[in-house]
Amino acid sequence: MSTRDMNTWRQQRPWPHRAGRAALVWAVAYAGFGLACVLSGTPLLHIRGDGTSLGPAWAVVAVGMTAALISAAVVRYGMRPALRVLLLSVCGLTGVIAFGLLMDVITLMVGQGVDSPASAANKALSAVGAVLLAATARSDRLAAVPTGTAAPKPSAAPRSAQLTAWAGTLAFLPYAAMKTYWASGGTFAGVTGGEMLAVSERNGASGIFLALESWGLDPTALLALLGVFLLWGLVRPWGQVFPRWTPFLRGRRVPRWLPLAPALLGAATLAPYGVVGVGYLALVTGGAVTMGRGDFASEGDALLVAWTGITAFAVYGVALVVAARSYWLRTRPAA
Repeated sequence: MSTRDMNTWRQQRPWPHRAGRAALVWAVAYAGFGLACVLSGTPLLHIRGDGTSLGPAWAVVAVGMTAALISAAVVRYGMRPALRVLLLSVCGLTGVIAFGLLMDVITLMVGQGVDSPASAANKALSAVGAVLLAATARSDRLAAVPTGTAAPKPSAAPRSAQLTAWAGTLAFLPYAAMKTYWASGGTFAGVTGGEMLAVSERNGASGIFLALESWGLDPTALLALLGVFLLWGLVRPWGQVFPRWTPFLRGRRVPRWLPLAPALLGAATLAPYGVVGVGYLALVTGGAVTMGRGDFASEGDALLVAWTGITAFAVYGVALVVAARSYWLRTRPAA
């Protein structure tokens, strides 16, 4: 590739060439965050208030420094096959560290505080790093995409993806019904709605959360409804162009990142969480392991509630993976 061609591509596609520098800045900041946690004695692994080890903080320093060295090499020498492999490896590691970020976001949305602000910040920074490292790993390929591209016409997902979306929707019905029944004062699994409200208050729920519960509206059921809305937006044409019922935006293209960002975050969290959870509950049901009963009168009651919630997360998480992949492929700019 000639210098003239390279300069032309950089003018036409500036952001791929900036991805490496952005990843480098993030890596230095991430290593600094880990070092600050080490020096201040702030643990990043918080499990029921017992997190005291600084090992995870040192691991953050190591990941940040490694990512900085690789990103600096990409900025200096350009993309090389070996550097791409290293970038993707660190990207996968940061993705694992970011696991659980969605749960923290949901916790904050329903008005409860996270167990550890430092741990939540670590997950958020890791998620940003995963995106930047992935973009850097693809930067040379994205730079080579012709500029004369156009967004494809809105289209529905294949029938298989839409059937998966139906499965994800139906899987949430028992969970939403259970939570709404409790919010309306009913008794399920031996626990009354008033007792569940007291548990939420004891766990630090906000006034808005408690007010919605007292009105018979469970916030987590409302979030499930939003999740279903996102799922169908990924498989229907109105997820690509704002429909008529959206004032001021009707007819405009939906930015690709708008549904994909929450979809990828949800898929990366709920799918593994739900699948692993189903496996664990199967072991509990089979008597291989035991499970604490928590706020329930018996392990059987706790198991019933767990199956209701975990099954919803597992099926919805897998459906979100399928729908996000379909949306990604259907909205790719065409030459």
